[in-house]
Amino acid sequence: MKIKYSSNISKGYTYSFLSWFGITSLWVMYLQTKGLSLVEIGLCESIFHIASFLFEVPPGVLADRLTYKFDLILGRLAAILSAVIILFGQTFWMFALGFVINALSYNMQSGTLEALLYDSLIKDKSTKQYPKVISRINVIIEFANTLGVVIAGFLVHWHFELTYVIGIVVGLMGLITVLLFKEPVIKKRPTEKQTSVKSIVVNSYRIMKHNHQLRNLMLFDALYATVCTSYFFYFQTLMENEHFSGWMISVLMVVSALINIVGIQLTPFIQKTFSKRELIITLSLSLACLLMLTWLAWLPLLIVMFLISQLLPSLIDPIFSSYYNEMINSEERATLLSVASVLFSAVMVIAFPLFGWLIQINGFSFAFGLVGCVLVVVLIVMRRSFVSPK
Repeated sequence: MKIKYSSNISKGYTYSFLSWFGITSLWVMYLQTKGLSLVEIGLCESIFHIASFLFEVPPGVLADRLTYKFDLILGRLAAILSAVIILFGQTFWMFALGFVINALSYNMQSGTLEALLYDSLIKDKSTKQYPKVISRINVIIEFANTLGVVIAGFLVHWHFELTYVIGIVVGLMGLITVLLFKEPVIKKRPTEKQTSVKSIVVNSYRIMKHNHQLRNLMLFDALYATVCTSYFFYFQTLMENEHFSGWMISVLMVVSALINIVGIQLTPFIQKTFSKRELIITLSLSLACLLMLTWLAWLPLLIVMFLISQLLPSLIDPIFSSYYNEMINSEERATLLSVASVLFSAVMVIAFPLFGWLIQINGFSFAFGLVGCVLVVVLIVMRRSFVSPK
């Protein structure tokens, strides 16, 4: 009897919802309630990025040599174990271990589900449906992440530990979903040389050394993303200190998601209307000015800044992507993605605990006001890098 792999697609949608359910997204607030300082919280995030980089290659090797289902099963088991450790952890080192295992769970599923679904479509001779499938998965991920954060918001001042209990239950449901997948067995294609951590580092150095404009663009991109990401996570400390109610947190997250969706829809129009250089400078100056205004320590302004800090990355990411496509040959594009990921992780490893330290000693408003000043200086120094390559 011929196996039909089309059922993998609907299971893939279910898996995407369960694996990206954002119930533990308020982890900064959670670790604060567990007694960790902001520096220790920052170090946990740094440890996550270091571990994620070290785990970058092995999942792909395992999927190639074993099965996609093996990768996904291991990823869900790691996610469950991480949630258990963070739920019952009492010391910094226990939480750090939880973040290391969490990094493994992210890496094990990175690209694996997409590969499994594409090979399933190959088996059913339906590869033309792949763009539609991926589009639906992206919508599901956005919805699942937002819904999880909204639910977490209601639990903040009730039983915060329930977020990780729910995370464990959802992880088990995701594991069951993986077990129901039908592994598509594709005739072996010519093997490609596996990317190693060493080759990523060597290629990163080569690209950074010889292409100064690309180097500056990627470094600025990494810094910009780090600032916006850090604002999102450390804003949780402000919500905790200002005693935001559960419904206020949930409403704020819903509004943020809606603004992001509108921003994503407007991106093509904005890119057609303005040049890439104009957009990068305008969006970057907007971010920097808003950050400097945080010195006023006016709560409504800080909330607006939170919403805009989540909108700006969705507007600027496609612009940097367009720059990179103009400057990099097709055969180097995969390496470029690795380099960009490495740079973002490297900046996060250094900046995230530094921001935590600044907030701890001088407060949230001072820390991000200072970051805004630094961003203006960096923007002035790198402004010539934003000229389109000839």
